[in-house]
Amino acid sequence: MRAVSIQEFGDPSGLVVVDLPEPIAAPGQLLVETEAIGVGGVDAVIRRGTLGSFGFRVGLVPGSEIAGRVVGVGDGVDEMWLGRRVWAFTGVGGAYAERAVADLADVAVLPDGLSSIDSVALGSAGPVAHFALAHAHFARGDSILLRGAAGSIGITALQLARAAGASAIGVTTSSPVRGRKLLDLGATVVLDRLGDSDDASEPRFDIVLDVIGGPALPSFVDRLAPNGRMVLVGVVGGYPPADFGMTFMSVFQRSLSFATFSLDTVPTPQRNQVRTDLFDAAARGELHAVVHDVLRLDQAVDAHRRIDAGEVFGRIVLTV
Repeated sequence: MRAVSIQEFGDPSGLVVVDLPEPIAAPGQLLVETEAIGVGGVDAVIRRGTLGSFGFRVGLVPGSEIAGRVVGVGDGVDEMWLGRRVWAFTGVGGAYAERAVADLADVAVLPDGLSSIDSVALGSAGPVAHFALAHAHFARGDSILLRGAAGSIGITALQLARAAGASAIGVTTSSPVRGRKLLDLGATVVLDRLGDSDDASEPRFDIVLDVIGGPALPSFVDRLAPNGRMVLVGVVGGYPPADFGMTFMSVFQRSLSFATFSLDTVPTPQRNQVRTDLFDAAARGELHAVVHDVLRLDQAVDAHRRIDAGEVFGRIVLTV
């Protein structure tokens, strides 16, 4: 089968189309014929080599979420799964391929009315957004600033916060065009990447939800209201400065909180239920998947170049 693997960490040109043996479903797994592949920020971070300390090696097939039809089952799996349209989490890799395997526990049946393409814009990002808001103790009437709002996690969190009664939703973005798109989705104030606003009276926020990290993270501490909570859910911009905690100490009297959040800490049944609920909401038109572009599998290099250039609004999807 055709797949895309990382032949060299760093530039997107290190992604190469290769021929690999078709994977075999192990006990408790499904083999899925891929229709759509979500290209996420984590894929780009792994490809750059930023997470090399986690044991990623040359030859890795990147990607973690796919949608398609089940064409094989491992031992112990009911053959009733054969032919079903599913979304599947493939782990830390394996998705950029014509076929992939996934554990049955990490598979969701797609409802009628939801395309494979839309499902991979929501399948991973949706539960992260939902549980990150819960981790931040978001409640009706809270104000929230979404840093990195133009990605799938930020866009989904924006919609969920709006539906749950946020009093104000701030977003950071790199261009007026993106800002207008985010306002259309429910944002109430647009700031630039550094958190600056033309409105000097702009209030601070109860919550900052950050998918970027990187060296600019400390500058957003000042955007928190007293008793405010900052939750870091990603580091697509790199790691924060080693001493960023001193920023919180410098405003000790405001009782601010900082936390990280990973979906790995949520029990599988809970995140699967939320994912199913979000898929159903999308099928009913109550939640919108935002897809920047749909490219072929052999255009993975182009997809990653667009991510690195900061061009993507929503998610890029590869199709087979």
